[in-house]
Amino acid sequence: MITLTEAAARKIGDLKSEIADDSKYLRLSVETGGCSGLEYGMSFDVAKEDDVELDSAGVHFIIDKESLTSMKGCEVDFDDGLHGKGFEIRNPNAKSTCGCGRSFS
Repeated sequence: MITLTEAAARKIGDLKSEIADDSKYLRLSVETGGCSGLEYGMSFDVAKEDDVELDSAGVHFIIDKESLTSMKGCEVDFDDGLHGKGFEIRNPNAKSTCGCGRSFS
């Protein structure tokens, strides 16, 4: 399971309202890249046949099965404070993470 904090859910709702396309959902993904080998991705996309559909904090989102394996148990947060980094993913499966918070191994 992947959970979204209330702050992340609010921000995702704000961003989704800007695209005004009900066929698109938040897509979480893991791709090769970044300073630690793997990199998180977030975008709005239409669901594909192999996607897993999840809900958390009132937000319906999608993720491919391969990415879900790397992100099981993650918490997605959003920090917009003075020194906020934007979206932050806390991954209990990561062996190491980069200082930017977007890359892990």
